[in-house]
Amino acid sequence: MSRVDLPAAGGAPDAGGEPDGGGLLNDGGSPAVGGASDAREMDAMVGAGRPVKARVSARFLRSEFRLIASRRRNQAGLAALAAVPIVLAIAMKVSTPSGEGRPGGGPDFFAQIVSNGFFVALAGLGVELTLFLPIAVAMLAGDAVAGEANQGTLRYLLTVPVGRIRLLAVKYAGIVMGAFLAPLTVAVSGIVVGLILFGGGEVTTLSGTQIGFGAALVRLLGVCLYLGICLSALGAVGLFLSTLTEQPMGATIALTMLAVASFVLGQIPQLDWLHPYLLTQHWQDFGELLRDPVSLSALRPGVLSALAYMAVFLSAAWARFAGKDITS
Repeated sequence: MSRVDLPAAGGAPDAGGEPDGGGLLNDGGSPAVGGASDAREMDAMVGAGRPVKARVSARFLRSEFRLIASRRRNQAGLAALAAVPIVLAIAMKVSTPSGEGRPGGGPDFFAQIVSNGFFVALAGLGVELTLFLPIAVAMLAGDAVAGEANQGTLRYLLTVPVGRIRLLAVKYAGIVMGAFLAPLTVAVSGIVVGLILFGGGEVTTLSGTQIGFGAALVRLLGVCLYLGICLSALGAVGLFLSTLTEQPMGATIALTMLAVASFVLGQIPQLDWLHPYLLTQHWQDFGELLRDPVSLSALRPGVLSALAYMAVFLSAAWARFAGKDITS
């Protein structure tokens, strides 16, 4: 995994054993030689009393965001997420005559698609929430630390003056970005294709009342924010798993299986005592935002559960990574 524009603290030794005077991590992930201009820049920052670590951390964060956004597999993943609502809308358009509900009933979101394209976005989120969205987050989280270790770039990243805690914070920030971007991508794709195939207009809520299309879009944004928080909790678990191994695929598969198992266990009535503690138990509560009036208290358990998972597993990731012997 490449890194650019990260000045090393005091310069990493070059091939001849001498400090390089500033050092950048080149596209190969190793210290680049000839960073004199960066050394002068850092000296000027220190002389002016500017917070060097904060500046480097900000550059590291921007570099991480650029890296995540530019990777082909992440772009392909977003394209796949966006494709699901499109396929769903086309299938509904072809199989269901205009003006008729879905044969055999079905979920409310599906039943209302043909009357208002707004519901394509909600149906798409409902379909992808149990597998595709967790996989998207698992790919980012599993690669966060394990991917760097697997490619031998982790120890070079730790030469910059950010420290292990800041490194974990930057990695988790990238995961959170993906956790919010994924449901937003599904929603935007669903809205666009829904309006094209089925049109818009006033939206009928799950309570039977009608609201304007603009107000419905605001509620859809709230749905994406809620799911982003839930997926960020999954990402915290993934970050911890990523510190346990040097194989990113192993962490990705483990996190995906954990999410799927949580959904399955949540459907077993005999395990109702376990349900409140499951990571995914409250994810489907996003439908509460489509009721009138909206009851934010119904979303509180899901938010609190997500925050609890974040606190526990981010702490576990820090405890593991802080004492880890970095050899690659």
